Amino acid sequence: MYISRSILLVFCLFFLVNPIQATEYVGVNQCKDCHQKEYSAWQGSHHDMSMKHVSSDSVLGNFTDFKLMENNQVNRFYRKDNQYWVNIKGPDGKFHDYQIKYTFGYEPLQQYMVEFEDGRVQLIPFAWDSRPKQQGGQRWFNLYPQFTDKHQEFFWTNTGQNWNYMCADCHSTNVSKNFDENTNSYNTTFSEINVACEACHGPASEHINWTKQKSTQDIVDKGFSRDLSKSVKAWALKDNATTMSPTSIKHSQQNFVCAQCHSRHVQISDENHVDKNEFGERYLLSLINSSLYYPDGQVYDENFVYGSFLQSKMNANGVVCSNCHDPHSAKLTLPKETVCLQCHQANNYANKKHHNHPETSAGAQCVNCHMPETTYMQVDNRRDHGWHIPRPDFAKQFNSPDTCLSCHQDKNSEWSDKHVLSWFPNSSIRQDEHFAPVFAAADLNYPGISKELSKIAQTKSYPDIIRASALDRMSNKVDTNSLIAIARAVKSEKSIIRLGAINGAIQLPTVERWRVLSPLLTDEVLAVRAEAASVLAPLWQELNSEQKSKLQIALKDYFSVQEFNKDRGFSHTNVGNIYTHQGNYQNAEKAYRQSIKIDPYFAQAYINLAELFRLQQKNQLSITTLETGFQKIPDNSELAYALGLANIRAKQSSKANTYFAKATDLAPENSHYFYVYGISLEASKPASAYKALLQAYRLSNNPQHLYALCDMQLRNKSSQARQCLIKLADVAPAAAIEQLKKQYKIK
Repeated sequence: MYISRSILLVFCLFFLVNPIQATEYVGVNQCKDCHQKEYSAWQGSHHDMSMKHVSSDSVLGNFTDFKLMENNQVNRFYRKDNQYWVNIKGPDGKFHDYQIKYTFGYEPLQQYMVEFEDGRVQLIPFAWDSRPKQQGGQRWFNLYPQFTDKHQEFFWTNTGQNWNYMCADCHSTNVSKNFDENTNSYNTTFSEINVACEACHGPASEHINWTKQKSTQDIVDKGFSRDLSKSVKAWALKDNATTMSPTSIKHSQQNFVCAQCHSRHVQISDENHVDKNEFGERYLLSLINSSLYYPDGQVYDENFVYGSFLQSKMNANGVVCSNCHDPHSAKLTLPKETVCLQCHQANNYANKKHHNHPETSAGAQCVNCHMPETTYMQVDNRRDHGWHIPRPDFAKQFNSPDTCLSCHQDKNSEWSDKHVLSWFPNSSIRQDEHFAPVFAAADLNYPGISKELSKIAQTKSYPDIIRASALDRMSNKVDTNSLIAIARAVKSEKSIIRLGAINGAIQLPTVERWRVLSPLLTDEVLAVRAEAASVLAPLWQELNSEQKSKLQIALKDYFSVQEFNKDRGFSHTNVGNIYTHQGNYQNAEKAYRQSIKIDPYFAQAYINLAELFRLQQKNQLSITTLETGFQKIPDNSELAYALGLANIRAKQSSKANTYFAKATDLAPENSHYFYVYGISLEASKPASAYKALLQAYRLSNNPQHLYALCDMQLRNKSSQARQCLIKLADVAPAAAIEQLKKQYKIK
């Protein structure tokens, strides 16, 4: 699992007398003597403490036979023979003793990990709040109280809390997962247990050689291949400007290095993305979508900084992480009150005329208005690195965070909007075009929104990640506007925009999809080739032999990505999908079953296997597969919904309605489930059908749902039909209303 300190010492002594021939990791002990200042700053930092072997020096939590009562059950934290142990509930529902092997982080909380015989390292659900007692800290708490059942993905022994896949790449240095698919086990290794020097600088053996060869002292890179310098060497204040501008920008690789951990992504390979200057060689970056961000780009779920940063003017102007953060201590280079004033002139920004708050108040600090905090993991406050301008009007429209209310918790956005307008009556901010209204409308499936998405995608003044996210939102909006935007985007020099175009092209007709995306099958970036192959694979049966040959080459890259992630159910399901498209049902079934074996709580594997059986007209086997999955994961709404559809096809309407009802109970915010449930209830319970369709409309604001309700009420001659038509007239085209009236002969 790790290299012991004694072995590491032998390595260090060997390196001192023998020049290293290949580029290798040498360890922090080889760095500290010459770089004592940096080493001292790093010691005790978040990077240093990212992961540690358990010891009295690393453990912060109270293991003095402490008992935490929860749900009338006792969880115990204790020591035995200088070891650290917990007695907590296991997957069998019984309490067991587990030895803690590793600590994870240290501030504002510390987590703890158990190592199992199959090499899995799992995070226990309890964490130690390491904040001072006066801040509510120095206590044990359940980090995931909602995940108490072994059927849940994020139960502590399941894949959602697995270090080998979820955490290792970012919390340790030079990680290799080493997953054995045949035994479903890991032999994960790393050079150093924490985030040490070489996690950022790369392997240092060539640097060690450089130090021994005096004749090469003038080599610029000093044995390192990465450029971690600042992208801007000098800043200047232009005439009438209030903010410093870069005299020139020569982009370094620093942000790429930081982003390998400080981003929301899926790892797709072990390739060196830094040396290749392409994030997509190693990671698939999450775009600005509704599951992670608000429509205005503010962070919703954890995005670990990079996705927010790419939206910012800071990124556009060559700012890198070390302009604000010391790269070794990770602390701010200046107090937070002044760090922004490196570029933003104090006489314009650090005064009441700008911030409209008392000089020493929280509201006078830049970060509290432009970098609002979101609390994750119950106690971990993280700032949004998009540096958005406060927009209470957006908060009113889109329910996005209103940073003013972070302090003024007794107020609302009407109040803050009024104040902001009074402070800046001549501001042009609200006249500037912003992507937020378009993204919000697209997320609600407003008709005709593709024109505005297309405009954003093709406007170079928007950040690349916003343009890519506009393309991504075109996936279910197929028309001339989206086709033109996608066709232009695939030719972009920016890989993130090409990736956005691939996502947006998912629903394009066969001919257009192949014509637009096939050139990307030979793209220089792994993520682009693999994603293009994935989106084109469903066309397999319609392609000629030459096209299939070209696609098959790119599919090798796609399969390599799945092979890299073979410890996860989704990878095998993805492979099964490709075989299904190709008509290779035998291999598809093997892949889906392997997915279930590797990850029995991954619902999509059961759903796709059931669909495979349906394609082969094995309908009862299809239902049985879904029932097995639902028994395994009884809180999964997708499986309940799939069972509803399967029973509809089997003409078992009563069973179908039962499963649709379960789906709406499990996912009460899913408008589509209510819509389908309403349609299925029409024959047996029309009044309940109306309620379900009305709820679908309330959740979605989708006029099509209201149209379906009016249509059903008219068809059943309901007394509520005329009132429904009046409501529909406010949101639907007049032609649609007239069509309904004509169909049912209503004047």
